[in-house]
Amino acid sequence: MRAAVLGSPVGHSLSPVLHTAAYAALGLAGEWFYGCFECAEDGLDGFVKGCGDGWAGLSVTMPLKHEALRLADEAEPVARDVGGANTLVFGSGRLLAFNTDVHGIAAALHEAGVERVSAAAVLGGGATAASAVAALRDLGADPGGVTVLARDPARAAGAVAAGERMGMRVATAPLAEIGAHLDTDVVVSTLPAGAGDAYAEAVAGCGAAVFDVVYSPWPTALAAASQAAGRTVVGGFPMLLHQAARQVELMTGAESAPVEAMRTAGLAELHRRTAAGAER
Repeated sequence: MRAAVLGSPVGHSLSPVLHTAAYAALGLAGEWFYGCFECAEDGLDGFVKGCGDGWAGLSVTMPLKHEALRLADEAEPVARDVGGANTLVFGSGRLLAFNTDVHGIAAALHEAGVERVSAAAVLGGGATAASAVAALRDLGADPGGVTVLARDPARAAGAVAAGERMGMRVATAPLAEIGAHLDTDVVVSTLPAGAGDAYAEAVAGCGAAVFDVVYSPWPTALAAASQAAGRTVVGGFPMLLHQAARQVELMTGAESAPVEAMRTAGLAELHRRTAAGAER
């Protein structure tokens, strides 16, 4: 059986390492193969149609998540709520869509001891912010307890709409006004690497737990400042790990993914990349 990750750019993805480690731990090595393919949004339909009976599923990253949901014959409720899917599963002639990012965020926070959230600030207004809103809802966030801060609040419309579909009243504000929105339990940064650096001091001083979706380079300035201040800090790798573990379960039918084997392989690959970068 075959599976793969698709996106653009996608060459840096850790998914092949994580899924391949899972196959080995599940005794599927030699029977299951996981690839990596560059794919633009307008190429996803053709790729999916070219997948034969030997394909189990696809992991999709940006910019394909909205298109993946559109192409699916059936989607789980959370994928419809968020407005995007990161997982496509071929099942009985039907294309099924899932969003395991929500599970990944919630599981990463649980793992760090953040089991319940009443109020949260989400930095960045893209697709991951919408998944963060769903995860925060699952962790008990109050209906009006989430504020999304973006450089241009209008670009957070997708996260606001996702909140409405979930019964959440998501507020928005400019990132420049971050200091007025940090009386909260957790700060979730969905900003790309380096984009959160300017807010590190403000976030570190607010007392909230911090979740930063970046996993490389790690720690980010935002994470390092919060760690130095004694805050609970969660990085992007646990999210990536747990969303991939759920994908493995969906695609292989395994009752439980081998999370620790996947964790070991993923951390080893990150260490290898860091060492290789230092040598250049």
